[in-house]
Amino acid sequence: MNTSTSTFVRTEMLPQQAPPITESGAVKWLRENLFSSVLNTILTILGIAAVAYLVIHIAPWLSRSVWNANSLSECRQIIAERYGEGVTGACWAVIRERWPQYLFGFYPSHLYWRPVLAFVLLCVAVAPVLFDKLPRKMLWFSLIYPAVGFWLLWGGSVWVPVMALAGFAIGYAAAKIVKPIAGTILATIAAVLAPVLWWLFLAGPAAEALQSILPIALQSVRSREFGGFVLAFTIGFTGIAFSLPLGVMLALGRQSDMFIVNKLSVGFIEFIRGVPLITLLFTASLLLNYFLPPGTDFDIILRVIIMVVLFAAAYIAEVVRGGLAALPRGQYEAADALGLDYWKAQRLIIMPQALKISIPGIVSTFIGLFKDTTLVVFVGLLDPLKGITDAVRASTDWKGIYWEPYIFVGTIFFVFCFAMSRYSMYLEGKLKTDHR
Repeated sequence: MNTSTSTFVRTEMLPQQAPPITESGAVKWLRENLFSSVLNTILTILGIAAVAYLVIHIAPWLSRSVWNANSLSECRQIIAERYGEGVTGACWAVIRERWPQYLFGFYPSHLYWRPVLAFVLLCVAVAPVLFDKLPRKMLWFSLIYPAVGFWLLWGGSVWVPVMALAGFAIGYAAAKIVKPIAGTILATIAAVLAPVLWWLFLAGPAAEALQSILPIALQSVRSREFGGFVLAFTIGFTGIAFSLPLGVMLALGRQSDMFIVNKLSVGFIEFIRGVPLITLLFTASLLLNYFLPPGTDFDIILRVIIMVVLFAAAYIAEVVRGGLAALPRGQYEAADALGLDYWKAQRLIIMPQALKISIPGIVSTFIGLFKDTTLVVFVGLLDPLKGITDAVRASTDWKGIYWEPYIFVGTIFFVFCFAMSRYSMYLEGKLKTDHR
């Protein structure tokens, strides 16, 4: 047989060989993500150098922390005795000693249980909204929680928040009565007008009458005694809860075919977006009383909350409008083909898809709103970042403390903002039903 033309057939498989070191494991990841090009290599080296610089200068300061001291001078003395003269270290004793102020401000100490209970109930109220596996009947508590939280934090007669809730029931009843008679537009007007008239003229006398018959009340707490994270959470979470539905309504109003509704929505959104939040806060604090009847006591925190809600709603309206614009025209035509009226089409077809698209922008607005609660210090309220920190430093014991309060408050804000961001990513993944 001619060996040059014979056919060779392998009867045994070759053993597996390890992949090249540059194509597997950590080396591959580093090459693809950190050193994939000259520019990426330079940026990686600069980033490592920056991190190393920060660690070299911050780690020793953190490692020399002191947690038990009654003043800044005592804290510095302990550091000097342990590590030598001229050595600096973190003095976290200020947080250990003044943490009630950072959490509650100047809220009466014997009433701390009320904001703690309000926060626990807030978690219960938010849970069924965030996680759909919980019983849907829990949403009824979510609806009444604003009244419960208000009563726990501010105290006073229980009938004041009850009458406020009654206004929403009156608006719902008015819409149900008017819709079969006069149509959807007049029913919507009645749903807004009826509770406003109730709150302005009848809710107060009704609450006083019920209080005289069945007196149920908690000790009242003035808004000026609020501060710290109680104040930040009150303004932030209230702003988040009320700005979303208002922003959705403004987005729908901006896309409305009705001339007056469209122009009013556009004017409101553009005006609010064109004015800094601090200007609105000063307006709420200083100028609003000039437009109210003499002797009117309009709570300062309520004024701030209203301005924060309006400010955030304008931005959310534009985010939601972007989600509405991203939907194909066929979705609107499908709703028309099914014979749905405007509100049913929005509730069942249009708005669920638009909100899914708008989740990143909405959560980003919420995070910005929560951080902006620190601006209330400029209208005399004690926010946790500057207001409470300045109050702590006003004491001779802690005069001169600087970095530790800001790091502590910043860490708390980061935890809550990061939690909102992670939930946003979880919700996006859960609702991502396309392209799977």
